[in-house]
Amino acid sequence: MSDNESKKARRNAARERAREARQKEQARRRRNKTFLISGIIVGALAVVAIVVLVVANSIQPVGPGPKNMASDGILLTGKSGKIVPVETKAIPEGGKPTATKQDDSVANITVYEDYMCPICNQFETGNMTQIKQWVKDGTATLEVHPFNLLDRSSLGSKYSTRSAAAAACVANYDPEAFLDVNSAFYANQPSENTRGLTNDELAKIAKKAGATNAKVQSCITDQKFAAWVGDATNRVLTQPLANSDLPKLTGTPTVIVNGKQYNGTGTNAWSDAQSFASFVEQNGGK
Repeated sequence: MSDNESKKARRNAARERAREARQKEQARRRRNKTFLISGIIVGALAVVAIVVLVVANSIQPVGPGPKNMASDGILLTGKSGKIVPVETKAIPEGGKPTATKQDDSVANITVYEDYMCPICNQFETGNMTQIKQWVKDGTATLEVHPFNLLDRSSLGSKYSTRSAAAAACVANYDPEAFLDVNSAFYANQPSENTRGLTNDELAKIAKKAGATNAKVQSCITDQKFAAWVGDATNRVLTQPLANSDLPKLTGTPTVIVNGKQYNGTGTNAWSDAQSFASFVEQNGGK
């Protein structure tokens, strides 16, 4: 073979190798494109599935709420020197709360609280003794609304929801023990940004505080009223608060006396019993 023929053969061989390389590259790109499209489709289907699941969960019926909390809170009044819970029927499935009809001849104290809220704890420990005495004397009523504003502060355990649902169990099955359990939850309050107490621990605290009805324990561990807590929380965060001119709840605690919001004054305003007593005297019953 001459040199020219040899060079021509090498050029032809090089062209053939280049052609084969181009074909392989084109085939590789087609495969990658197919995989990419398939991945996008699968990912899109997964997103659709998640959205459908979220929507489906959001439209599931919440179920009935707890008894004795028809207003989304439990109302406590005084009778013969004792604190007595006002009995009400449960909010029916898909129903709405009924605002409490207040007697403006007394101080109507309404407290919206979260059991992980440290300021709520300050208000509880500083003022509950005198509030209980006012209720016993018949000069005040107390309405307590637990809700779940601070779920984000319990490392995914939803402690605010779980503790509020536990309080609802007590209101439903053993309402006479509600205030003592309420105080016990604050006495055992976990720090923010921890997982908080377990459901079993909440149940034990409730029982030790006086909620001895056997159904309370399983109600708490099964989280029977967790969905109701979410619904009640959504209401207070988006709707006007009953018996006040507040368009919605914006913080915790929110304390209202005969329609007027208490914000306190001074460094220890929330735990200062004298400060709150002065506010109640100014805005209490006629």
